[in-house]
Amino acid sequence: MTMELTHFSAAVVFALFASVVFGITQRNTTSEQVRYGLKCFAYFVGGVFLAAWAMWLIRR
Repeated sequence: MTMELTHFSAAVVFALFASVVFGITQRNTTSEQVRYGLKCFAYFVGGVFLAAWAMWLIRR
């Protein structure tokens, strides 16, 4: 069984794992860790959309 990821889904999986690590290592309390992890995840996914939009404009 193999799993094939698109570029977007691979970026989201990376964002998920990186955000979990950032939340755990950068904040002390559980609530702060969750909030910071969610904020990092939103920044990662937002950056993916921003980069995709920029590449679309460059190609056009």
